Amino acid sequence: MATTVNRPVTHLGVDQAEHRNPADYAWAAARISIGWIFLWAFLDKTFGWGFATPAAKAWINGGSPTTGFLKGTGENALGGFFSALAGQAWVDWLFMAGLAGVGLALVLGIGTRIAAGAGGAMLLLMWAAELPLTTNPFMDDHIVYAIVLVGLALAGAGRTFGLGNLPVVRRTSWLK
Repeated sequence: MATTVNRPVTHLGVDQAEHRNPADYAWAAARISIGWIFLWAFLDKTFGWGFATPAAKAWINGGSPTTGFLKGTGENALGGFFSALAGQAWVDWLFMAGLAGVGLALVLGIGTRIAAGAGGAMLLLMWAAELPLTTNPFMDDHIVYAIVLVGLALAGAGRTFGLGNLPVVRRTSWLK
């Protein structure tokens, strides 16, 4: 004789009985916030909305999204390496794809592990380009954001206020 199992009703693959604690909401807020930082950097550098990038230097107007930052690293410890990369088309495309991809993944809550790794790598490279730091021997916001990204990946932060509960995401490990 077959028995039936009563399962909680699901919405977007989420068990209604799944418990959320305050930390889940804090990690979700951190994920969306850092995602927005990456996504905003992409949008401002692309369209030159005048916050960090003036319209004349926008990517769509022929500006290079990497030149301003990387050219300014020439006097730093690794400045020769980083300033040589400034303005190269492949570096611009890779940087902008990273900003957009990491930003969208974090805001949407899909692929947060990959986004955390890629975003962390980008942040560590930006940190290295600024060495030696002028305000602290080793710690700055790039390192703090990278640490938070590790926490996001470990906490599974895409499941709260994100699309990380979609069945396809739950079944596919690289989408988590």
